[in-house]
Amino acid sequence: MTPTAAAEITLSHRFADELPELAVDWQAVEPPASQLLVLNDALAADLGVDPAYLRSPEGVGFLTGVAVPEGARPVAQAYAGHQFGAFNPRLGDGRALLLGEITDREGALRDIHLKGSGPTPFSRGGDGFAAVGPMLREYIVGEAMHALGIPTTRALAVVATGRTVRRESDLPGAVLTRVASSHLRVGTFVLARATGDIPLLQRLVDHAIARHYPHLGGAENRALALLDAVIDAQARLIARWMLVGFVHGVMNTDNMTISGETIDYGPCAFLDAFDVGAVFSSIDQQGRYAYGAQPAIGEWNLARFAEALLPLLAEGADAAGVDAAVAAAQQSLAAYRETYNATWAEGMHAKLGGTPDDERTAVLVNDMFDMLAMARVDDTSFFRRLASAARGDREPARALFADPAPFDLWVERWLTLAPDPDLMDRVNPLYIPRNHLVEEALAAATDGDLAPLDDLVEVIRHPFTARPGLARYEEPAPAAFGPYVTYCGT
Repeated sequence: MTPTAAAEITLSHRFADELPELAVDWQAVEPPASQLLVLNDALAADLGVDPAYLRSPEGVGFLTGVAVPEGARPVAQAYAGHQFGAFNPRLGDGRALLLGEITDREGALRDIHLKGSGPTPFSRGGDGFAAVGPMLREYIVGEAMHALGIPTTRALAVVATGRTVRRESDLPGAVLTRVASSHLRVGTFVLARATGDIPLLQRLVDHAIARHYPHLGGAENRALALLDAVIDAQARLIARWMLVGFVHGVMNTDNMTISGETIDYGPCAFLDAFDVGAVFSSIDQQGRYAYGAQPAIGEWNLARFAEALLPLLAEGADAAGVDAAVAAAQQSLAAYRETYNATWAEGMHAKLGGTPDDERTAVLVNDMFDMLAMARVDDTSFFRRLASAARGDREPARALFADPAPFDLWVERWLTLAPDPDLMDRVNPLYIPRNHLVEEALAAATDGDLAPLDDLVEVIRHPFTARPGLARYEEPAPAAFGPYVTYCGT
């Protein structure tokens, strides 16, 4: 395809221009036989791109990176990271490309990014490709998170490549076209710091502020202001994960954005039975990224971000300057728990019907989680059905317990707080991408049947509104399902 095939789209290349040390010019590998599997029409419209164009042969060429607009500059981004706590100085886009930035209909810059587009200088022995199932998982979960109001990257499209990729078995290949407010990560800053190039680190800070926090441009210490903003964004994000029972699965520092968006839906899942120790990733053998560990891991990752910024926080190169920088970073990091706890508490009070923020509620919440964990009750179903108890019918929630006696005692105490069931229905989802339904949809799609996936995505795009005929999407996983294991897809 010719370079002018994507002439309807204009891509800028600010990241590549402003931070060339962190970008390698690269091209996607042309797929043997492209086939558009899913297109996110609503997202395309938000970007100001005609969905009909993206369905054309030229548009599919753009979505796979082989027909980029004239003047575009695709790059593989460089970053470092801490993988399961161990520092890796050279990660980067091993199977991905940043095609460039597009200005959406609101005037905001959004990255257009590929995943599974072929090997790059950062592939580290990998093949650089991706399989249909994991790319469609990213599409499903990203749409669910967006519908739940949780900041997230989203899939614009998934295109089958006609290529076979080898994982646990031979799988059909695919390319994901992802949209994000940027792909700046904690690991991006870790790499810039590791180079010892302090002017590069300052330019990266300035680039991040201009992209995400322009109101901080006049701050006396821009690096400190950025640190505070990212701590706040990530604390709020992870609290919202916890409130809906989302488990990211691989919270390495290269998978934590500066924008506060959720990124890289690899071995992710939503809780079935409530379990703070829930782990769904095949590679997380020690439970580092278990559901209940996520708040602490977020804080740990942000400490690595603060370390990367230390040279810019110091007022001088002497010991006193370093000590002042460390003290400033520690003071900023102290705000993480306060923000996380406040965001989580506010959300939990709403989930329980607007319960008061006092000792009675705190004890009630602790007892509730002990009860749910002991009975292994489905997390999403419990909160949604609890609204019926506030309306006078306890049986829907009570039926979730094999032994309802603890629930009977707990619900009496809760009802004395006069919960608002309408508020509960507004914040407790009825429809999420339940793991057994996701696997069903991915298996069918891998075999060429996209109907289950299309149906699931349509349901989860309206998570709070009950609709007739969707009972199977409301129900917990069947007893025979599990233990559930997901894979990164690399």
